[in-house]
Amino acid sequence: MEAIIHDLSRVRLAALFFVLPFALAAHDIPNDVTAQLFVKPQAGHLNVVVRVPLKSMRDVIFPQRENGYLDLDRAAPMLPDVALLWLADFIQLYEDEAPLPKRPRVVAARVSLESDRSFVSYETAVANLAAPPLPGNVNVAWNQTLLDVWFEYPIRSEASRFSIHSALARLGIRVVTVIRFVTPGGAVRAFEFTGDPGLVRLDPRWHQAALRFIRLGFFHILDGTDHLLFLFCLVIPFRRFRALIPVVTSFTAAHSITLIASAYNLGPDVLWFPPLIETLIAISIVYMALENIVGGSTVRRRWMMSFGFGLVHGFGFSFALRQSLQFAGSHLLASLLSFNIGVELGQLLVLLVLVPVLEFFFRVVVAERMGTIIASALVAHTGWHWMLERADRLSQYRIELPEWNLALAASMVRWLMLAVLLTGIGWWVTGFLKRRQKAVGAPAPSSAAARTEP
Repeated sequence: MEAIIHDLSRVRLAALFFVLPFALAAHDIPNDVTAQLFVKPQAGHLNVVVRVPLKSMRDVIFPQRENGYLDLDRAAPMLPDVALLWLADFIQLYEDEAPLPKRPRVVAARVSLESDRSFVSYETAVANLAAPPLPGNVNVAWNQTLLDVWFEYPIRSEASRFSIHSALARLGIRVVTVIRFVTPGGAVRAFEFTGDPGLVRLDPRWHQAALRFIRLGFFHILDGTDHLLFLFCLVIPFRRFRALIPVVTSFTAAHSITLIASAYNLGPDVLWFPPLIETLIAISIVYMALENIVGGSTVRRRWMMSFGFGLVHGFGFSFALRQSLQFAGSHLLASLLSFNIGVELGQLLVLLVLVPVLEFFFRVVVAERMGTIIASALVAHTGWHWMLERADRLSQYRIELPEWNLALAASMVRWLMLAVLLTGIGWWVTGFLKRRQKAVGAPAPSSAAARTEP
């Protein structure tokens, strides 16, 4: 039955296209389109209110009057079918993993002016759709209007967990989709993304959010060239997994601290801060590469340097993660920790590949010291160019000292407490490594002494 209704809708639209006396050529694909959606479960059904530009319905020829303006009276009967074919067919909703019907009921559909501001909230958007349509004598071009639609999906319970896969990216070259999920309790959870992000869980469980962010962190470290080059510099002198464990772990612990701090808005919120961090990341790559060339770096010094630079890289991770935190739902901390787990797994994969390759390279191709210098020099050359480019970008910002006030004082106190905590952790780890090194290096007791011990 659903397929029959779908085909009938297409036939009705095709018939309308052929009988229009003022048919126009096919419309061009719009460059920028913004699609707004409200999703609200209520009393046995799921309300989905959608607003898109009418010009994004590019295969539909809307009737016009002799003066070239949109014929609102003749276009009104077309709108429900247009909404089903162009919107509902490309919005898939799920209730507790079960897909909802593809063909919802169209409660209302209307044309609105671009100046209309009713989509600032769910209540005003519904009120606009329930109000009388625009008068037929309103003079407006068809490509300067908006299509508002109210869909209704049957559901089992408003307390269910809902997900959405919005494939509205086909409406234009660059489509920004804004989804606001209104919970039964009245809270609003907003999502904004460009293109097709796949399945979006409007109210994810903690393990669903965790899996998403583990995957995100894993692929982010594999795609981050600057982070990979820094990791490469850490690995070159120490190609034993046992020696690399404290180095890589300190890097992970450090970037976890600043990533979490930034997610909770504890970091600076100024325009010049992101380019400053990007410049510092490039400097960290150059420094570690030069240290490899000079030589003489110990494991203890290396893990301390990786911890310090890891604090900088954590802010870099936060900039990339900022747009994705909207998918964490109410599980922000779990998502951040999961992202770090994903980063750690990605780093382990890189080490599993990189360490044997370097061992083979230094044994068969070139001597270890010469190979270390050559590889580090290539990395330093790349990092140097990045540093100059990012420093030039940073110089375009005007860095002003913040005004002294209570908020700034409170922020400085928080960062001072964090610095003290980090210093204490570093002191404890250093002492632990020293004790461990002494225990490993101490001679084993003789059998006679062992026998005389009580």
